[in-house]
Amino acid sequence: MSKTILIIGGYGVFGGKLADALSDDPAFDVIVAGRSLSSAERFCEGKPCRPLLLDTAAPDLAATLAGARPFIVVDASGPFQARSDAPYRVAEAALACGAHYLDLSDDGAFTSGISVLNATATAKGLTVLSGVSSVPALSSAAVASLAEDLTEIDHIESVILPGNRAPRGLSVVRAIVGQAGQPLPLWRAGRLVSATGWGERRTITLDAPGARPVRNRWASLIGAPDLTLFPDHFHARSVTFRAGLDLKLMHGGLAFLSLPVRWGLIRSLSPLAPALKWMADRLEPFGSSTGGMRVSVSGVTMDGRPEQRDWTLIVRGGDGPSIPAIPAEILCRRLAAGTVPPGARPCLGEFTLAEAEAALARLRTATARTRQETPFIFENILGEAWSALPSEIRELHAITHARRWTGRARIERGTGLISRLAGAFAGFPPAGENVPVSVEMTRRGTKETWVRTFGARRFRSFLSPAGPPGSGRIQERFGLMRFRIGLQVREGRLEYPVLSGSFLGIPWPAFLLPRSTTAEFVDPEGRACFSVRIDLPFGGHVVSYSGWLLPDDAHPRLSDAGPHLDASGREA
Repeated sequence: MSKTILIIGGYGVFGGKLADALSDDPAFDVIVAGRSLSSAERFCEGKPCRPLLLDTAAPDLAATLAGARPFIVVDASGPFQARSDAPYRVAEAALACGAHYLDLSDDGAFTSGISVLNATATAKGLTVLSGVSSVPALSSAAVASLAEDLTEIDHIESVILPGNRAPRGLSVVRAIVGQAGQPLPLWRAGRLVSATGWGERRTITLDAPGARPVRNRWASLIGAPDLTLFPDHFHARSVTFRAGLDLKLMHGGLAFLSLPVRWGLIRSLSPLAPALKWMADRLEPFGSSTGGMRVSVSGVTMDGRPEQRDWTLIVRGGDGPSIPAIPAEILCRRLAAGTVPPGARPCLGEFTLAEAEAALARLRTATARTRQETPFIFENILGEAWSALPSEIRELHAITHARRWTGRARIERGTGLISRLAGAFAGFPPAGENVPVSVEMTRRGTKETWVRTFGARRFRSFLSPAGPPGSGRIQERFGLMRFRIGLQVREGRLEYPVLSGSFLGIPWPAFLLPRSTTAEFVDPEGRACFSVRIDLPFGGHVVSYSGWLLPDDAHPRLSDAGPHLDASGREA
């Protein structure tokens, strides 16, 4: 006997792909439901599925669902971000009539909150899963596979790049533009910071054997369930999610339109969603029908080696809209087979990446799994001397994405006029005892950014190799000043002697070069310590600071996040 699958929004972009995939299987009786009966009827013409008028906001929702007697209810209607009043009424109605429930939510708060129904679902022996889509269902399957045998996960990044010719519904457009310019909470170095939706643009290229690469697409930060769920589920220090539009005109245009939101001049771009969709539809003939997705995991293997592992998916020929329906198709079949445990939860690791790849194979897709060792920057610079460092100092510089350290420091400032002016120009903190200190180190490629915070004073520098591997040569830039440093390991200490410097690109004469005595070492309590003294040839002592640091980026739970911070570390 066939099992009834009721798909709300089954005539939409993603729901329609799911309806097509399931209705061809005689094991399923597919009902295409939605607020427009005429749209449902048009979709079902000539197909082995049947239409149903159903409004999720109507008072008779539960009765309508019960009358259809579904085995599974799939909510593909969206946008889930807008469901503030009784957000789980569809899931509750499904449980009330004895049906399993799946949804294609792309909203982190909605998806994580579905667990409130766990007791009811478990008692009824039913399954309720939220986020049964590209994210977090498919992305979590990829992370689980990529993270095998990693002892630490420093960074998870997912990127979705749809082709411009892929159809897009109003709910999808509304979900994207509604986030542009808005504060975006995400985990970075073990704490919750606030970035900006559709900010921090990157240029991405996707490559997989058997497919033409997706080259030089822009991608920007945007909200997704991964940001909310992955820090807890995978114990990751940092989690990032990006999306991009095929045409740079559209991607950059949305970034420009988001500026008034970012500046607080308007509340949201959501009212512009219909107009922006109309404009996007006019541009549909341009661009490509090829899109893709990449999930990257950076971490440390069991033998202590840093690696980046990627899973890449490229979709050709306009098959992109079928991808969000693949997880729901897999789980409908597994629910029919009785292999999904009961309970209400986000859809994390409910199927394997191998299962997903098998389902994707019938589409015009290509996938690839790659891994590459990413030696720590200081390890690469120091060469064999790296192994002579104490483990605490090696850990201090074991950066694959972002690390954060906190401790206490003692600061002394020079008292001469020249030294005071030099210290103020460099942004050094005022003198103090037992001053709270934090250091956040962020890596991008072969460069690191260090943000040091002493009390309320913050200053940053940028470090990069200044010689071949093993040379010990490194360059550190403070604003308009650059210094070449020859790292040395002596008796368990890492020393930073300055070799040369420049200001505005003009080299400093040796007799004017600041004298720096800088070292890192381990104290008797096993803490990583630092000692820095800077003097000017004719200005005397500028600043000295010394103290200790301990790692402060262990994965916290969302409930223990503490104050909400902006991306630079200030309380928001």
